[in-house]
Amino acid sequence: MRRSPVRRGNGRFAGAVGSWRAALRIARREVRRARGRTALVLAMITLPVLALTFVAVSYDMAALTRGERAAQRLGAADAELRWIADTAVAQDPWGDSAYPTGDDPSRSRRVTAEEVVALLPAGSRVARVRWWVPFEVSIDDDLVAFNGRSLDLADPLARSTARLRAGRTPTGPDEIAVSARALRRLGAEVGERVTLADGSRSYAVVGVVEFPDDLTEVVALHPAAAPPPESAAEEGWLVDLPGPVDATLTDRLNAHGITISARTPVPGAAVVETDLTRTPVPGDAEETGTMVLVGGLGLLEVVLMVGPAFAVGVRRRRRDLALVAVAGGDAAHLRRIVLADGVVLGAGGAALGLTLGIAAAFAGRPLVEQYLFGARGGGYRVFPAALALIAAVAVLAGVLAALAPAWAAARQDVVAGLAGRRTVPPHRRRWLVLGAALTVVGSAIAAFGAQRTGPTVILAGLTLGELGLVFATPTLIGLLARAGRALPLAPRIALRDASRNRSSAGPAISAVMAAVAGSVALGAYVASDDARTRADWQPGIPPGHMLLLRSGPADGAGLPPVPAVADRVRAVLPAGSVGPVDVPICAAPRKPDDYCNVTAMLPPEQVCPFEAEVFRSAAVRQRALADPRCRRPTASPEGMYLPVLVDDGAALPALTDAPPDEVARATAVLRAGGVVVTDPRYLVGGTVAVTADRASEDPGPPVSTTVAVPGYVLRGGLPVDRLVLSAPTATRLGLAAQHLGYAVQTDGTPSAAQQRRLAAELRSLVPVLVEVESGPPASDQRPLLLLLALGAGVITLGAAGTATGLAAAEGRRDLSTLAAVGASPGVRRVLSLCQAGVIAGLGSVLGIVAGLGSAVIILTSINRQYAEAWPVETPYPVVVPWPTLEVLVVVPLVAMLGAGLFTRSRLAVERRLD
Repeated sequence: MRRSPVRRGNGRFAGAVGSWRAALRIARREVRRARGRTALVLAMITLPVLALTFVAVSYDMAALTRGERAAQRLGAADAELRWIADTAVAQDPWGDSAYPTGDDPSRSRRVTAEEVVALLPAGSRVARVRWWVPFEVSIDDDLVAFNGRSLDLADPLARSTARLRAGRTPTGPDEIAVSARALRRLGAEVGERVTLADGSRSYAVVGVVEFPDDLTEVVALHPAAAPPPESAAEEGWLVDLPGPVDATLTDRLNAHGITISARTPVPGAAVVETDLTRTPVPGDAEETGTMVLVGGLGLLEVVLMVGPAFAVGVRRRRRDLALVAVAGGDAAHLRRIVLADGVVLGAGGAALGLTLGIAAAFAGRPLVEQYLFGARGGGYRVFPAALALIAAVAVLAGVLAALAPAWAAARQDVVAGLAGRRTVPPHRRRWLVLGAALTVVGSAIAAFGAQRTGPTVILAGLTLGELGLVFATPTLIGLLARAGRALPLAPRIALRDASRNRSSAGPAISAVMAAVAGSVALGAYVASDDARTRADWQPGIPPGHMLLLRSGPADGAGLPPVPAVADRVRAVLPAGSVGPVDVPICAAPRKPDDYCNVTAMLPPEQVCPFEAEVFRSAAVRQRALADPRCRRPTASPEGMYLPVLVDDGAALPALTDAPPDEVARATAVLRAGGVVVTDPRYLVGGTVAVTADRASEDPGPPVSTTVAVPGYVLRGGLPVDRLVLSAPTATRLGLAAQHLGYAVQTDGTPSAAQQRRLAAELRSLVPVLVEVESGPPASDQRPLLLLLALGAGVITLGAAGTATGLAAAEGRRDLSTLAAVGASPGVRRVLSLCQAGVIAGLGSVLGIVAGLGSAVIILTSINRQYAEAWPVETPYPVVVPWPTLEVLVVVPLVAMLGAGLFTRSRLAVERRLD
C-alpha cells in the first residue's frame, strides 16, 4: 500500500496553532487562579488604555465634519450667503474659499435684504448676521473685550442658531443675550444692565443663550445696536429656501459676487476641493516622529512596570512548567505558555480600558466641550482606527512584558523545577556590554541631534540611552548586592533578594529610573532655558516706569497737555517726571502709504569688516569675534521699545533713567537742535550723521536725506540703542512728530490695581493703555517642574509598591525561616521597608544621574553650536532643577514608609515538605 506524502509545512503550522490554543487555555486558567496578580497587571495596562481611549474618542467627537460645522452655523437655515465682491466670484463647494474673477473685486456698499431676496427663488426668507462685532466693557477698572455677534434672535431663522438657556431673546436695540461664561465674567444677573467701556451706551441683559460653535464669552446684539461693519463682506445672510440648492442658483449668486454655503457641497462650484469630510489635522514628519518616540517611551514604561508580575508568576509556576517539559514540551512550548499570559492579560486590559474609556468620553463630553474645546462636538463616534491601534499596543505591551520571563522559563532546570527549588540563572555579561554600547551610542546621537537636527533625533538618542541603562541595571544590582555584605540583616537580605530575583527587581528599578531620568532631563532643560531667558532679558523702558499710550487711532489730535495728565497721574501714584512721547513720521506724505525710516549712520571706520565673510570659515569667524567693531553694543530689548523719538528732553528721565547731570546735558543739546544717541560709535568729531529714508509700497528705490548735526552720547541709564531727534533736526529731514502718549517716571513698580485706577482716572481726559515694565519675566516653570516630578513620583511609588508586594509574596519561605530562628515581628516591616528602598532609591539615584547626564550632554552640544554662530548667542547655563529633585528625593522615603506601615509584622511559621 502506498502512503500519501505528508506536508511538513502544514503539519508544523497545525502544531503551532494547537500549541497556541493550549497555551491560551492555560493562560486563561492561570488568570482565574492568580487573581491578585491578574488584577495588578490589568490595572497597569488598563489605565493608559483608558486615558488614550478617552483622548481619542473625545478628539474624534470634537473633530467636526464639514456638514456638522455647517449645521452648527446654519441652524434651521438652508444656506448662508456672503456678498463679497461687485464682480463674479469662483468658490469651492463649501464656500470656505473664493476669489473674484473680475477686475474690481472690492465691495464697499452694504446691501439690503430686498437686494438679496431679489436674487433668490420666490418664497425665500433671509436674516442678516455678523459673526463678530466689537463689544468692550469695563470690569473692575479693567477693559474686557467679548466676542460679539449681531443677529436678531427674535427672527426664527436667526434664533435657530442659538439655544436659549434662561430668560428671553432680545427684541430691541437696547437688549442683549449673553452666554453663561460671559454672564459670569460680567458679574451680572439676567435683568441687570451693562455699560460699554466708553460709557456711550448701556444694555439690559435679558437672556442666556448658547451658540454651539462657540461656548466661550459671547454677547448677542440686535443688528440695530451693532456698529456698522468696516467692510460689507463681514455680513452674512441666513437663507430659508423653498427648494434645494442647485447649480443654477449657485451660478446666479456667484455671478453677482455672492458665495453660498450649505450643509452639503453646493453643486456648480467652480473651485474643486479634494477634502470634503474632515478638517485636516496639522502635522509633519518631525511631529510624527516625536509622537512615536514619546509613545515608545510610554510603552517601555508600561512593559517595565508589568514585567515583574510576569517574572514572579513564572517562578510561582516552576513546577507546572517543569511538568510540561517532562510531558514532551520543548522550549518553544514553554515560551508560548508564558507569552500567552501576556496575550490574555494584554487583551483583557485593552478590552476593559476601551470600554471604560469610551464610557468616560461619552459621560464627560459636556465638560470636555465646555472647558477644553469651547464648542459642541459632532455625533457620538469612537474613532475605530485609533482604538484598534490602542488595543494592539496594549496587547503588544503584555507580550513584551512577558517576553523576558518567557525566555527565562524556557531555560529553567527541569529537575529543580520539579523539586520546587529556586535556581538563580547566571547573568550573562553580554547584557552589560550591550547596555553600555547602547548608552554610549544614544548619548552620541542625542549630542548630534542637539547640534545639527531637531528634537526627534535628541529624543531618539535619549531613548537608546535609557534602553542601555535598562540592560545594564541587573549587573548594577549584582554589584550592589556584593557591596551590601557589611550592611545589617534587613538591608542585606533586601539586596540579596533583588540580586537573586533580577528578572522582577530589574524591570521595576528600570521603570523608576526611566521615569526619573526623563523628568530630571526635561526639568534641567526647562530650568536652564528659563535662566538663559532671564539672563538675556533687556527692557525697552526702565523697570517700574510707565508708558501711557493713547487708545485708538493715533492721529495726533486732541491729546491733552502734559500738566493735566501729570496731575492725574500723581493723584494715583507717586511719580517723578511726565513727558510726551513723540515718534517721527513722514511730513506731508506724497502717497497715503509713504513711510519713513530714521537711523543714525555708523562711520565707515566703525563698520564691522567681516559681516559678509564671517560664515565662510571658522578662522574668519574667530577674528570677527575678537574685533571690538563686530561686537553687539547693546542687547535687543523685549517688550515695548521706542528706538527713535522726537523730544526736547522732557521724556528722557522716564525713558532712560539716566543720571540727572547727563539728562541735563542731553536736554541742552536737544534744545540747541542736536540729537542724542546711546552708542558712542555714532559720534565723530562732536556730530552724528542721521539719515531718513522715505519709501512706499510701490516699487522703486527710497528717497534718502542725510544731515550731520551736533550730538551727545547718553552713557548712563538703560543700555539700549536709542536715537532722540530734536524738532529742528526732524524738520530738516522732512519729518513730523506723531504724538503717541506719555512717559511716566515712577518711584516704584505700580501695582495692577494702581494701573487700573490710573486708566480709569484718565479715561475722561484721554483713553490710554498702561504699559509697565515690571522687571525680568517671572519664571512660570515651577508648576511644570513639580508636575514632572509628581508624574515620576507616582511611577516610583507604583513600581516600588508592586515590586515590594511581589517580593513579599515570593519570599514567604525566607520569612518563615526568620521566624523559626527567632526573629522579632518587626523584622518583616524593616525588611519590606528596605526592599522598597532598594527599588525606589536605586531607581531614583540612577534616574537622577542619567537625567542630569543627558541634560549636560544636550546643553553642552547646543552651547557648542551657539559658540560658532554669528552673532554669538548666550549659552545655556547648566541649572539643576531643585524643585524636581526635592520631590524625587522625598518619594523613595514615602515608598519606604508606606511599605513599613502596610506590611503585617506577624511572621507565621509555615510547614513545608522538601
